[in-house]
Amino acid sequence: MSVVIANYNYARYVGEAVESALALRWPDVEVVVVDDGSTDGSTGVLRQYEGRVLLLTGRNQGQRAAANRGFAATTGDVVIFLDSDDLLPPELPELLVAVWRPSVSKAQFRMQRIDAGGAPFRRPFPRWRPVPTPERVRHWVLQTSAQPTPPGSGNAYARWFLERIFPLDASIGDSADSGCLAAAPLHGDVVTLPEVVVGYRQHEANDSHLLTEDTRFAREVERARARWHFAHRSIGTPAPDVDDRPLFRSRELVQFRTAAARLTPGQRPLPGDGPGRLVLDVLRSPVHPGPEPWPARLAIAAWCLVVLAVPGRLVRPLLRLRWPGT
Repeated sequence: MSVVIANYNYARYVGEAVESALALRWPDVEVVVVDDGSTDGSTGVLRQYEGRVLLLTGRNQGQRAAANRGFAATTGDVVIFLDSDDLLPPELPELLVAVWRPSVSKAQFRMQRIDAGGAPFRRPFPRWRPVPTPERVRHWVLQTSAQPTPPGSGNAYARWFLERIFPLDASIGDSADSGCLAAAPLHGDVVTLPEVVVGYRQHEANDSHLLTEDTRFAREVERARARWHFAHRSIGTPAPDVDDRPLFRSRELVQFRTAAARLTPGQRPLPGDGPGRLVLDVLRSPVHPGPEPWPARLAIAAWCLVVLAVPGRLVRPLLRLRWPGT
């Protein structure tokens, strides 16, 4: 098993991340740390682990480039990309072994939000009810492009799968996990381990605040389309043959599209989108497949319709209601 930790200016947290990787209960754990040109003293923290981890340093090139470099240095059959402020539970390898089989491309776990000091808050996520089978995950993705997946540290990947998509190219942006998450269901089985809980740190330096820029919602839709096309290219689909229709069926994206329509109405992050199509997609969204129960589906549609209809001064309060803490 290999753990890749890409770090940039997280000197406060990276030591704990490394310690959690080294504490995994497995006889052969390989830890590769890529310090991506940190200027905050991270290198000094990481030098303490030389001999126990493989430390790679260099100039700042971004998360995707760091992940490419880190993966190239690994040898494990199972690879985890651990964010440098997150924490792995020590029992993780034992639980993975219990469910792993040759067809698995990815195993996913729940994540527990922890604050800067490591104290947990809110409930673990995603809240899988029921726990999805690999067949259901693949069906949801093919029909709507969407799946109930945790972010980067909440996933373990098969090496055979990663070798098909690495090195990650610039089409998916700088995020290292987006291409892996999008492509995994198209290559193999995604298995879900609800009993595993990874520490997901949220603090002032996280780049996850949707409401900091009006253009953020349109950009998220653009990124989703880029991930969709990357995933299909990875299985050999020619670019002109990639079908964008599932993107219009995604309940997550219909919310982003709704927010973008009010905040940046001149942008069309999905080719062929427009006010009429958006309203029609909102009305049809409850019937599309996915893990959400009917009350949640109806609530999403109702929220979108209200956001599209209210005066401009009420839009931001409704967005804050939907995405609290962002």
